[in-house]
Amino acid sequence: MRLLNNAWAYVWRKKFKTLIIFLILLVMSTVSLSSLAVKRATDVASKETFKGISSSFSMEIDRRNNQGTNRGSGNLRGKDIAAIQGLDGISQVVKRMGIVADLVDKELVSQDGLPRIDADRQRRFGKAAMLTGTNDSSLDDRFSAETFKLVEGRHIKPEDKNVAMVHEEFAKKNGLKVGDTLKLKSNIYDADNEKQANETTEVTIVGTFSGKNKGGVTAIEELYQNNLLTDLGTTQKLYGYTDETAIYQDASFFVDGNHDLDKIMSEAKKLSINWRAYSLVKSSQNFPSLQKSIGLVYGMTDKLLLGSLIFSGVVLMLILFLWMNGRRKEMGIRLSLGMTKPQILAQFLVEVLMVSLASFVGAFLLGGPVSQWVGNTILGSVNQSIGQQLAAEAKNTTLGGGAAIDSFNKTLTELSVQVQAMDMVWVVALGLVVILVAVLLASITLMRKQPKSLLADHQ
Repeated sequence: MRLLNNAWAYVWRKKFKTLIIFLILLVMSTVSLSSLAVKRATDVASKETFKGISSSFSMEIDRRNNQGTNRGSGNLRGKDIAAIQGLDGISQVVKRMGIVADLVDKELVSQDGLPRIDADRQRRFGKAAMLTGTNDSSLDDRFSAETFKLVEGRHIKPEDKNVAMVHEEFAKKNGLKVGDTLKLKSNIYDADNEKQANETTEVTIVGTFSGKNKGGVTAIEELYQNNLLTDLGTTQKLYGYTDETAIYQDASFFVDGNHDLDKIMSEAKKLSINWRAYSLVKSSQNFPSLQKSIGLVYGMTDKLLLGSLIFSGVVLMLILFLWMNGRRKEMGIRLSLGMTKPQILAQFLVEVLMVSLASFVGAFLLGGPVSQWVGNTILGSVNQSIGQQLAAEAKNTTLGGGAAIDSFNKTLTELSVQVQAMDMVWVVALGLVVILVAVLLASITLMRKQPKSLLADHQ
């Protein structure tokens, strides 16, 4: 009890010094608490995000050995897709076919900053839009990644024929709405139109979507505003294909929950398919930006936590060293009166702990809003960095490449940061370790001296 009384008396008497130590510990505790809370929020957000895409895998071209079509798109064969689809455990398959087609009587959406094109290219591709044929648009990677979001109407279904989804800005520019029709024509100049198909077809708009390119684009048709989604029958017709002869950009296979994804992928690898030209990729790996954003947030919070502990520990040690150095006479007198060095050290420690209790309470009260701010700041910085990288990559791609890269640009967009009791427990534990180390290091020099030496130093 005497120890506590002495410690409290000193803390109360030295209000300015007490305030400095309180502020140091408050900053350390708050930053540490925020770091732990943001890490936990990131973990929750990543698990929730990957939950919907972790039960599927994609078949894609292996660009090391297969450059794809003339324009660099995928060249998957329908028979190979059907072979994998027949495996036990595959519940659904989504096929995509990417083509370029002309608008018959509508206009593309333009935007400032697009590369200039010469008259010849304008003649050949001035009315060209990018079409993606699919049997289920709701499972398209761009919707899974939230790059595209349904605005009005519905998605394209497997049984649909002669239907399309258009961007809301494209619809607005051309005075279109759900239920209206749109004429499309084969682009005879497209490198992938090997059959030189020259077909015209009419599609009914069943839905509109939103989405903005985060990366750069190499041509006006790569703007998401000029991307259309149609049923597979429409894209097949515009390229002169049938179900038997069609080639596809890629395919995604969805696995029943009671089947092992890795096992099915292994079984698919045993099928008579040219696996030198194609590869199987877990769909979760098709979101590199998402994985990168998660990793960067983890990394920054780890550095923030470690940095706050080290910085606060060093500053606290220096403050305590100066504090204790000014108490040489007091220590000398106490030792002369028979108080032991462990007892004096214990009082120093109790004094700091008294101040730390107030700082821990303050950190807990500030933790909620500060943690959310820290989380938003870190996430904003991470996404800005990734966005700049995507833009740089997109500038070096061929036609369609910018859109393809940007389709996998999903990152963590929001963190719901909440401080929990366990976070505070960890902060208190880490704080006590820092305090103990700082007190020991700050007092070790003085504790080695004898009472006579301490009193002499003070004179």
